[in-house]
Amino acid sequence: MAVRPMTGQAFFVLTALADGPRHGYGIVGEVEELSQGRVKLKIGSLYGVLDRLAAEGLIEPDRDEAHDGRLRRYYRLTRDGRGALAEEAELRAATARVVRARLRLAGPQAAG
Repeated sequence: MAVRPMTGQAFFVLTALADGPRHGYGIVGEVEELSQGRVKLKIGSLYGVLDRLAAEGLIEPDRDEAHDGRLRRYYRLTRDGRGALAEEAELRAATARVVRARLRLAGPQAAG
């Protein structure tokens, strides 16, 4: 089975859930904070990402809680989700090391 590349949105959603369950609006805020404002999820796109991650077995519903008369669904990472996040983090770190090495090799003359 071919593994789909992980999008930035999925990476930050999984990262937001790494330290415990969160509900939709909590995930949106955490993703914006973790990405230093580079990733801004709208609620509609968030639920598309959550549905895909759930279908892939990387997250699952944790619980539903009533808040101001509305139900909030909380999501949590699965064991597979934690593993996928760790693999993606290592891939991104390795990629960054390669890029930094290339930039050092090119030196300041390449900026010109």
